[in-house]
Amino acid sequence: MLQHSIDIKPSNRTDKCRILIVGPAWVGDMVMAQSLFISLKQRYPGSCIDVLAPEWTFPLLRRMPEVNEPLLMPVGHGRFGFMVRCRIGLALRNRHYDWSIVIPSTWKSALPPFLAGCTRRTGYIGEQRFGLLNDMRPLDKSVLSRVVERYVALGREADALVPPPFPQPSLSVNPLAAEQARAKLALPEQAPLALCPGAEGGPAKRWPVAHFAVVAKWWLERGGVVWLFGSSKDFVSADAINAATDYRCHNLCGKTTLDDAVDLLSLAAAVVSNDSGLMHVSAALNKPQVALYGSSNPGCTPPLNASARIVRLDLACSPCEKSECPLGGTECLNDLEPQKVINALEQLLALPKVEEISTV
Repeated sequence: MLQHSIDIKPSNRTDKCRILIVGPAWVGDMVMAQSLFISLKQRYPGSCIDVLAPEWTFPLLRRMPEVNEPLLMPVGHGRFGFMVRCRIGLALRNRHYDWSIVIPSTWKSALPPFLAGCTRRTGYIGEQRFGLLNDMRPLDKSVLSRVVERYVALGREADALVPPPFPQPSLSVNPLAAEQARAKLALPEQAPLALCPGAEGGPAKRWPVAHFAVVAKWWLERGGVVWLFGSSKDFVSADAINAATDYRCHNLCGKTTLDDAVDLLSLAAAVVSNDSGLMHVSAALNKPQVALYGSSNPGCTPPLNASARIVRLDLACSPCEKSECPLGGTECLNDLEPQKVINALEQLLALPKVEEISTV
């Protein structure tokens, strides 16, 4: 029998439901998970939603009004941490959760809700989790093609229509905090073009820095300012972009916390990024954005933002979902010309073309 589920409803469906979410570990996935949180709050307005997740996702969770409390999962990527997970689960027993939704598909992720005594434990079939979960769902990726749909579907009954409608993620920003973050780094007050050249998952997801530099120069020539976002791992790439513009950009890679990055991105006039965590953050800030796709599938993890434009080459070999190009040339990104991105930005922002400006 592939699916084992029980008909357990959250107690007092509209008011007193206590829900424990075992959240994803990646920034972009946590942003998409907010659609699940919002959907649950819409269905159960008085529910209390806690999210068990790594600490690096807390700056996002604290910006989601639907989340009551982020709970620390102090185990990093790839670590089993059996005893740690057991201790966490047992420590949560006195919270008396009615329902747990386990987003990751691993066995280890289902252990804390089981030991916490959650009445209903929902998740997709994966890694022999029979017993740990009592509301197991098969996952048909041909029906639930987008990751956000898979998340939201876990918060609905097993027999609900799919794919489910989903609300757009929306991160809250305090304008004063955003201004303080800008002032702390002595950044100009002018709304910048934000460029995000990094992406986890390998070089097949990263547009060439030379192409980013062309876009940066175009914006600077219009009298704009450019901020480069990313972690310390992205500093070298961002520095190359900056060098190509005679260091007229502001390289923030490795100089900001995730909290700072969210606040500063909220000030942007527009964002250009690879398929990355910062792409999803920008989408949840409802910024005009251009999202670049190479090896990854925009049908699976698109920016959840009506103000987004996806730019990609529709090659026969993509999306391959590989971290490095199997053919060695990464044509899906190397051949993606900067002018396509510039055209998309001009359309998004209703900008006149540079040659039109020069004739005025």
